Amino acid sequence: MGFTEIFVSTHDAALKRAGALEAGGAAAPDAVRIPDISDFEVERLGDLAGVAVHAPGADYELAMVDVASDSLLGVPSAMVRTLAELLSYETEGEGDVLEDVAANWAAEEDMPFGADQARAYVRRIAELAAGIDPATKSGLYVWTS
Repeated sequence: MGFTEIFVSTHDAALKRAGALEAGGAAAPDAVRIPDISDFEVERLGDLAGVAVHAPGADYELAMVDVASDSLLGVPSAMVRTLAELLSYETEGEGDVLEDVAANWAAEEDMPFGADQARAYVRRIAELAAGIDPATKSGLYVWTS
């Protein structure tokens, strides 16, 4: 299996990035590159985050954004908000929602990393989601090889 890269971009720049990735391009410095997972595991992260912040059932299915690349998928706005919320969600008690989501994600069947690595990935993805400025017409994108 290849890798999945998650990044913030405008639509046109995302298509250019997808072309570069399809040509074997290196990871972008501000992207999260995760080896050996697919878009399905990213959707599972959205589901787990939704349950954790009490927003289950929203649309967390990644969608093809352009016929120019079937490897490039867009993250729906509900999932972007949910992922961003992991950074600041308040819980009753001692638990850290981001830590719980990361541990649950790492525990999914066939995940190629443990809880510590998952925590780093989830934090970085949540930071990307939180940094999206709607005024720039940017979105969160997933490219999977």
